[in-house]
Amino acid sequence: MQTDPATPPGTEPRRPRLVIAHHPSLDLFDDDARARINDVADILDPEPIGSWTEPRAERLLAEAEVILGHWGCPPLDASVVDRAPHLGLFAYAAGTVKATVDPDVFDCDILITSGADANAEPVAEFTLATILFANKDVFWQRDVRRTPRDPALREFRRPTAVPVGNYDKTIGIVGASLVGRRVIELLAPFPLHVVLYDPYVTAPEAASLGVTKLELDDLCAVSDVLSIHAPDLPSTRHMIGAAQLAALRDGATVINTARGALLDHGALLAEVSSGRLSAVLDVTDPEPLPEHHPLWALPNVFITPHLAGSLGTELRRMIDHVVDEIDRWRTGRPARNAVTKDQLARLA
Repeated sequence: MQTDPATPPGTEPRRPRLVIAHHPSLDLFDDDARARINDVADILDPEPIGSWTEPRAERLLAEAEVILGHWGCPPLDASVVDRAPHLGLFAYAAGTVKATVDPDVFDCDILITSGADANAEPVAEFTLATILFANKDVFWQRDVRRTPRDPALREFRRPTAVPVGNYDKTIGIVGASLVGRRVIELLAPFPLHVVLYDPYVTAPEAASLGVTKLELDDLCAVSDVLSIHAPDLPSTRHMIGAAQLAALRDGATVINTARGALLDHGALLAEVSSGRLSAVLDVTDPEPLPEHHPLWALPNVFITPHLAGSLGTELRRMIDHVVDEIDRWRTGRPARNAVTKDQLARLA
């Protein structure tokens, strides 16, 4: 393997040979996207590779200096890298590389980058909007006015004093991930108190983010909104369970835009069925929820189909990100979002 040297001053950056790899059924790179990629690299084949066993894969890997991956990229392991003697960069134009890049690849002499920070932006924007709507009781009020004669709404019990408004509320952020940190930034202009739980963040580091660090149960006890942004790991499965939900204030809202398994749905069902808590779930466990799951029928539970991440025009941001990463690599500049082996244990 080889890495690209810095471009000598006054010379035109070399255009590395590039292979696109993602699921062939996905139309992820339109003509404009390919033109932008072609500004910094020579695309060896306009058709994406969907499997490293394809007949053309051997030829493309033999020439490739850059592999540009996206959703459905075939897994990259050391055996694939061995077939690509010139490969210096795997640039992933999406979020986590954990399910795509084998740990052994990190021992090879190639740079691995991720578009996780680009994908974090729409998730953080979605979360901000959801927090503001939840504090204004938007989701409940919409259903009440849309179906005022619905017996389920008339009989459903809610706390008698649900505090409404976006002033002097406390927002609990679980996880100082890329999304969690961006949510904190987006909340800064609002007159809200933000507290953070993350075992890997020190109190001084939290203070530098403009938030107060608390232990998880303490954070839950003071939160009007609990927003989950931790990675999905064996140690974080059901980290928000019965004890944490019970600690939340009456009328609080739980928001999950991370991974469904972080939230104990059985414990959540008990709390939202009583009317004490509300929930906004962009991710569920399982995903999607079965058609007749009781969470669907509750007026204080708002479920969206995992749409907080990049969609539509937002895909352009990830293309811009990966083009920038390729340009940085070919000109010898530091990567914007390099992924290292020691980060794998904490990646989503």
